Amino acid sequence: MQASKKPQKYGFLLLPNYSMLGFSSAIETLHMANWVTGKELYGFCTIGHEKQSIPSNTGISTLTDYLTSDSPRDLDAIFVCGASPVTQNESKSLEIWLKKQAKQGVSLGGICTGSYLLAKSGLLSDYRATIHWWDMANLRDEFPNIIVSNHLFEVDRDRFTCSGGSAAMDMMLFLIGKQHGMTLASSISEQFVCERIRMHDDPQRIPLQARIGTGQPKLVEAVQLMEANIREPLSSDDIAYHVGVSRRHLERLFKQNLDVVPSRYYLELRLKHAKQLLMKTDKSIMEVGFECGFTTAPHFSTTYKGFFGLTPRDERKNLQIQAYPPVQSDRNKRQLWRK
Repeated sequence: MQASKKPQKYGFLLLPNYSMLGFSSAIETLHMANWVTGKELYGFCTIGHEKQSIPSNTGISTLTDYLTSDSPRDLDAIFVCGASPVTQNESKSLEIWLKKQAKQGVSLGGICTGSYLLAKSGLLSDYRATIHWWDMANLRDEFPNIIVSNHLFEVDRDRFTCSGGSAAMDMMLFLIGKQHGMTLASSISEQFVCERIRMHDDPQRIPLQARIGTGQPKLVEAVQLMEANIREPLSSDDIAYHVGVSRRHLERLFKQNLDVVPSRYYLELRLKHAKQLLMKTDKSIMEVGFECGFTTAPHFSTTYKGFFGLTPRDERKNLQIQAYPPVQSDRNKRQLWRK
């Protein structure tokens, strides 16, 4: 994707019970790009199918600017805003309309479960795509020709999909950064009091019970103990004792359900927490190591490099977003493209 020299025009197709958070996270980010720069970098409109008044998941309805039958013909991209979990939509006319947009060269995106409608319309075949973790397994099983990831969002050629919620903001910041530079994306992030811009390959945090089901309460309890004791790690014997199982049974639970031994899972948990601290805080590397249960800096550095492939010092250099001066703008200019 190359830097954009002309204003981008995005349409948001609202499905019944669409996620208000996902929709607003996306559209607010585009609005802020215009506001920060004082330029009309992005125009956007809302689209309904057959009805203009579309209820959101909060019960608040949006009166859309257009119907699919009279939507603008100069849109650069259309984002399908879906509900969570997926609601079955049997509208063949809507699928036909989306296929027509694709044939005309319009990029297509899915927010929250909007990816499902794109998949059902045959518009994600052989693409990398993602969806909210609640519906990830169903998408993978029903559409094996889609490369389904657990990432926050995926940008694959002319398809943009995200897991929903605040991940819609991350996806828009990514697109803005590609089109107009990371200086602007960082300024928008600062306006939203967002600690960092998450990248496309950041994983969704899928609750453990959603991954393994509710049939292993002892395993869930063990992981909760680990998460609550990052600074002072427990031994496998201690965890087994508190959970009320033998150490051998605990190891069998982890191996059968997570394909890893408890000690390795615990170590990965601590290292991933360390990575978050390195990215989000100004704590020294020694302090981060101590917060994650490492008693010496060399041990922390060696273990971290063995898992992530680089030292904590190099990680911080690579991941830290440079602080740019605010982009000067005419804050009175807030004109947006409308019907």
